[in-house]
Amino acid sequence: MQKIIILGYMGSGKTTIAKLLSEKIKLKVLDLDKIIEERLNLSVKTIFETKGEIYFRKIEHQIFSELMSGDESMILSLGGGTPCYAGNHLLLNGEGVTSIYLKASIATLCERLSKATSERPLLAAMEQEEMQEFIAKHLFDRSFYYNQATFKLAVDGKDTATIVREIEDVLA
Repeated sequence: MQKIIILGYMGSGKTTIAKLLSEKIKLKVLDLDKIIEERLNLSVKTIFETKGEIYFRKIEHQIFSELMSGDESMILSLGGGTPCYAGNHLLLNGEGVTSIYLKASIATLCERLSKATSERPLLAAMEQEEMQEFIAKHLFDRSFYYNQATFKLAVDGKDTATIVREIEDVLA
């Protein structure tokens, strides 16, 4: 059994890298947010709006724990906040588990996220400076949890093929 966990802030490339890695190493890829949406038949945005963050984090923890305790090998892409709640960071390491933090700078995240505000309603109304401050605060608050990952991989200035190759190297 092999479980590869991809984590990092929104815009760090978790979903993209997980899919590309899956194609390379022929391991099933799952996205935790997508699983939550399918199980509840609601978008993450709607869950937050109608049931609140505490409810979402409880469901997120239950499903993450379930996936980690199973025998299935997989690549699992987490939501940006997943490691920071309900002791989820404790599930990032263990027998058969390799977690990889895709570490992007504030500048890189701002650049990527400013191009995708339609998919990220939280950021849509923010000016560039406000977005930088928002991301910087989040990264500061989350750094302890993100740094619990088995490996930290800087992604600034790298194309996806390079990042996937570097992950393959640390998995070898």
